[in-house]
Amino acid sequence: MLKKNLLIFILLCSASTIIAANDHSSFKHLSPQQLLDTANYFFNKNSADTALFYYDLLINTPVKDTDIEQQKKMVEAYTRSAIIYTRTSDFRTAYELLIKALLLSEKSNYSAFLPRIYNVMAEIYNHYNKDDIAKMYYTKALNACRDSSIIIVVLSNIGGLEVKRGNLDTAYYYLNQSLQISKRHNDTYMHSTLNSLASYYQKIKQYDTALHYYQLSLVFSRKNHVMIREADNLSQLAKLFFENNKIDSALHYIHLSNDLATKHNFLGILAENYLTLSKIEEAKGQTKKAFEHHKRYTALKDSVYNAEKFGDINQLQRMYEVSKTNQQIEQLFVEQQIKERTIRYQRIFWFITLGILLLVSIGLLYIYLQKRNLSRAYKILFEKNIEIIELQEDSPQVYAKKFKKIALAHTMQVELLDKILALMEETSIVCDTEFTIDKLAELVQSNRSYVSQIINSDLKKNFRSFINSYRIREAQRLFSEPDATKYTIESVALRVGFKSQTAFRDAFKEVTGVSPNFYLRAMQEQLVSL
Repeated sequence: MLKKNLLIFILLCSASTIIAANDHSSFKHLSPQQLLDTANYFFNKNSADTALFYYDLLINTPVKDTDIEQQKKMVEAYTRSAIIYTRTSDFRTAYELLIKALLLSEKSNYSAFLPRIYNVMAEIYNHYNKDDIAKMYYTKALNACRDSSIIIVVLSNIGGLEVKRGNLDTAYYYLNQSLQISKRHNDTYMHSTLNSLASYYQKIKQYDTALHYYQLSLVFSRKNHVMIREADNLSQLAKLFFENNKIDSALHYIHLSNDLATKHNFLGILAENYLTLSKIEEAKGQTKKAFEHHKRYTALKDSVYNAEKFGDINQLQRMYEVSKTNQQIEQLFVEQQIKERTIRYQRIFWFITLGILLLVSIGLLYIYLQKRNLSRAYKILFEKNIEIIELQEDSPQVYAKKFKKIALAHTMQVELLDKILALMEETSIVCDTEFTIDKLAELVQSNRSYVSQIINSDLKKNFRSFINSYRIREAQRLFSEPDATKYTIESVALRVGFKSQTAFRDAFKEVTGVSPNFYLRAMQEQLVSL
């Protein structure tokens, strides 16, 4: 249904073209995209006048500088309009539209149509036999190409140009490249390659091969409805048959070409056909007819390729270059302002950065001093721990006597405390992860409550702190061994009765005031210094 509605819309647009030609306001309701789609439809159908009408509507639609998408549509409209004017040999108008397309492409930073723009500019210079300029624009088109279809066309055009210039090896290189790409990717534009290959083989006088490629190009031209290429193929076939003295065939093809060229106003092809007709009649001895045809050729050639028009094209090119130079100067001025502003911002940034670095340095120095002081405090604490361990190792009973002075005078309490303290010297018992106050009470032949009371009242500790002090003391002993580095913190924690590293670290710091890592490192440093 959507396709049907679109077709109806296009047909209505076609039918109303004559009315609209005098009343553009009738199409104001159409969006730029609708105008472009309709124009492209007629462009592909070779309805040049109708396509130009819609392209013109789009080009004259007001566009904002910020509307990049509409600017892209206008670039396409300018370019396709220029192609139509090139086909009808109105090169001056075509070049003016190409310059506008080029300027708008640069303004909107839209490069998709640059290969087409440069290719058509090259074709115009090629028509005027300005081969070096044409080659330059063909090369620019090739360098800007991303689409295989356009690459095929540009390569075949370069090949055709090199055939005309007599550089046959170079021509064959480009034409072969174009043919290979068209076989792999897209045969829509193969007619262009085939036509140039035919002209190559005609140049080297391999007429049968040339005829084969001209006929193939003709087939592809008709298949894809490329009227200008079909008219050109027919014209080239006429020249080929004339070179082979097949006058009747030459006349047949030249009349077919003239019919198409006249219908679609391909003036350049018409001019070439009249030149060929003049040569045919001259070969036949018909001097008067030859002269008449030559007069028509000269008139058309002067109309299409006159010096005044080429001067206009050169003037347009100079205006474009001046405009581009002015844009570059303006761009350089803007860039200079941006650079100066950037330099100012960079200076401010560096001042801020230096200030931050200074503050960070002061902060790091403060942290370093605090850390150094803390390290000293840890070392002092470590040394105190060593002194305590040495006292405990010198007289195990000193620890018991100290707490006996605090204990109640009752004999049974003193005896029980002695038993508890003596049992706590048994490392294998204390460092058992399953050792509890109930187990302790059982081993000293008492009850849990009484043992807990004595530990709380006489030793001023709860059972957890009491047992942890013995376990940490064993850990300190392990850390003081010469090969203590063979232990990991986790293995030592499990060995002295802790079920987790976290509990061990917390208990170690609670008893000693330092972390187990620091204690182990300090102990190893002390052993090394000895």
